[in-house]
Amino acid sequence: MTYPTRHLFTAAVSAFALAACAAQPDARPVTTPTPPVALMPASTGEPLDASVPSQLPRIARPLHYDISVTPDAKALRFAGEAGIDIELYAPSATLTLNALDLSFADATLTGPDGKAIPLTVTTDADAQTATFTAPADLKPGNYHLATRYTGVIGTQANGLFALDYPDKATGADTRGLFTQFEAPDARRFVPSFDEPSYKATFTLSAIVPASDLAVSNMPAASETPLANGLKKVTFQISPKMSSYLLFFATGDFERLAKKSESGAEVGIVSPKGSGGQARFALDSLAPLLTYYADYFGQPYPLPKLDNVAGPGQSQFFGAMENWGAIFTFERILLDDPKITSEATRQEIYTTQAHEVAHQWFGDLVTMAWWDDLWLNEGFASWMETKASDHFHPDWQPLLGRVDGRERAMGLDAFATTHPIVQTIRTVEDTNQAFDAITYQKGEAVITMLESYAGEDVWRNGLRAYMAQHKYGNTRTDDLWNAVEAAGARGLTAIAHDFTNQPGIPLLRVGGITCASGNTSVELTQSEFSRDRKDSIDGEKRRWQVPVLARAGDGAVARQVITGGTGSLTLPGCGPVLINAGQAGYYRTLYSPAALAALRGRFASLAPIDQLGLLGDNFALSNAGYQPMGASLDLLAATPKNANQKVIGDAAGRYETLYGYFDDQSAAQKQIATRAGAALAPAMQRLGFDARVGEPALDSILRSELLGALGAMGDAKVLAEARRRFALLGSNPAALDGPLKSRWLGIVASNATSAEWDKLRAMAKASKSAVERGAFYTLLGNAKDPALAQRALDLALTAEPGKTTSAAIIGAVARSHSALAVDFAQANRAAVDQLIDASARARFVAGLAAWSNDPAMIAKLGAIAAPLPADARKPYDKTIASLKERSVSRPRIKGEVAAWLKVK
Repeated sequence: MTYPTRHLFTAAVSAFALAACAAQPDARPVTTPTPPVALMPASTGEPLDASVPSQLPRIARPLHYDISVTPDAKALRFAGEAGIDIELYAPSATLTLNALDLSFADATLTGPDGKAIPLTVTTDADAQTATFTAPADLKPGNYHLATRYTGVIGTQANGLFALDYPDKATGADTRGLFTQFEAPDARRFVPSFDEPSYKATFTLSAIVPASDLAVSNMPAASETPLANGLKKVTFQISPKMSSYLLFFATGDFERLAKKSESGAEVGIVSPKGSGGQARFALDSLAPLLTYYADYFGQPYPLPKLDNVAGPGQSQFFGAMENWGAIFTFERILLDDPKITSEATRQEIYTTQAHEVAHQWFGDLVTMAWWDDLWLNEGFASWMETKASDHFHPDWQPLLGRVDGRERAMGLDAFATTHPIVQTIRTVEDTNQAFDAITYQKGEAVITMLESYAGEDVWRNGLRAYMAQHKYGNTRTDDLWNAVEAAGARGLTAIAHDFTNQPGIPLLRVGGITCASGNTSVELTQSEFSRDRKDSIDGEKRRWQVPVLARAGDGAVARQVITGGTGSLTLPGCGPVLINAGQAGYYRTLYSPAALAALRGRFASLAPIDQLGLLGDNFALSNAGYQPMGASLDLLAATPKNANQKVIGDAAGRYETLYGYFDDQSAAQKQIATRAGAALAPAMQRLGFDARVGEPALDSILRSELLGALGAMGDAKVLAEARRRFALLGSNPAALDGPLKSRWLGIVASNATSAEWDKLRAMAKASKSAVERGAFYTLLGNAKDPALAQRALDLALTAEPGKTTSAAIIGAVARSHSALAVDFAQANRAAVDQLIDASARARFVAGLAAWSNDPAMIAKLGAIAAPLPADARKPYDKTIASLKERSVSRPRIKGEVAAWLKVK
């Protein structure tokens, strides 16, 4: 699953998808034979591993599900029938399965003797279960549970849900149906053993309109015409898999498909009229199958792999790795070159690379319980970067790992953090496990461990792990054991330190001496923190830290630092760089002299080390480990002709500094002047318009510079944005191109009432679901409080669409956090209906996270006080951040002001 780290408030404005005319692709069922899948698991007569957590009695397991559904898209209801082959291990009169929002008509159980036993059904909404009770105890053995039931089709992405969108040709209202089952939502679709360790095979049938295209994990086995303009589609039996990977969609879709080298057919399923917008994703999909099959040493085992585009958006996720039928929101899957930015185009690629990696890491081999969710998400994040670097090295995706590490450390530096391998015991715990620790820290730690083991040993370990556990479930130590066995001695101890305990190691650089051509460096280990420095010494968390370092231009040396102190011996002499190559998950605090030496040769460092030093030193300064001047001097040393990603990072840091002084216009002017001078050479080189054939990173940098300069009130940029916006009156295509979202975003932030009304009219008139959602979300960006309030009021109407309104409220929070929080609280019941159930607990806390007002701390505390502990976690995290900010912000502003005065 792709977690919306960047999507929550911004992705809706990152790309647009307009209608395109193209011939209809072939939508016939796929029947291409491929290597056989694992079908019915053999009966073992032994219960599942009792040490694996479960919310169900450990007395039975499913072997196979036969499901038939009849959706009523208009009424938002569906009828279901399920036949479940079950193995019972212990005598019992009851079988308890997961079920939520299902109403049961009847149920029977057929045993080995062939006799049908009537069952009574009771449901527990709080426990999310249905209990099927027989008249007497059942003997251990194999049974067939048959039940009929009805369920709800939602309007947010949980269970079986509906997405409404405008037809791409006519603009008429259209409805498609999709499913989203991760983490605990298959139970909204079928009574099931809805936990990852209960793997089984699935056969799915659906009765749908005859003109619709129905999609599931496997190709269609048959289509049978029915009366009243309906048909019954039955899909081939699935491989053995967890319930959360089951998928179904139906609607007025088209499918663009091709054969991959693996033998499997790959396809992009999208709303009819998408045409060539699916081509970029399709052409990227087939090579990924070949690459991953080779890397993991296991062929892709299904006959096809579709990626299904859904209009709308979610506050919880961006895409989902259903086996054989990925679901991705259209805004990060379809590509229209007229209007898709290069950043979004790359996001289309990396999102798909992430989900395809899951077809192995997560689908073929699945974590036994949600405690080890990172085995899915951390590895898919790491593999998306590796695959992107393999196929698109010109994008320089490895540099993005520094940004991912910084996002993870942003959470990990607080006492409210959690280990990568965490304790999950409730549904809400599971929902909240999808965060930057699971994804980005997971990726960062994997990067470090691969560097320690070596690429070949690491890959050999992964291949052995896949071969041993395919179609099964694992825990984290199963992976460490496989990599150690491949030759990475000592890796498990290091991995345990970074995955079983939270926090960030801090290495302090002490004495540095050079003699006889070698440099000796003394290091002291402690922990980096934003809010618990006083307690760190008492706890003394320690890590075995793999360190790569170099002196000057000497070779990189490797050393594992254990305990509180350590030393390095580096070949050569010169400025010492710790974490050379930035593979390590730790922070480095240099002495002033050591940092000054690095600053003196900053321009000659590799871009990834420039990014790492900037990230480390700003974090250290913000946390009070060193003055702000240390990091500001480093920022000032950034070469004006640096790598595009380094310049983009610098632009973002100037914009952040500017935002600190929202109450001091003179200081903002000073920062804007410095930023303008630092960024002017790059802006002048790039200009305001995209150039045919320019490097992808130039296109992204141009957009980033315009965004940063626009946020800092650059007069030329603001004037150009308004000039271009005015052209839309005579030419609706005037803004078409990769910068469309950027120019509109600048206008929206600074909008007058008339401009706001014009943008709203554009949203209402658009025939593109992606464009419509983006325009409506932009309305929430207005700095004018009156316009922000209008955006909030609009969010509670039907006009923006049911999956867009939450994004509008989130956009308002960026400039008007208190206004957004108060609005959400005052309208909590209505706002909850605009958010996925999985994201509701953290929505208001997310709005408050933008606040700089200390009064927000008490307000959030009052909201959180009556909540159960699992639902209170997001509030605890935001409160911790706001408390630290209330202390550090005045200090930071004072130190920055003093630096500006001297400089």
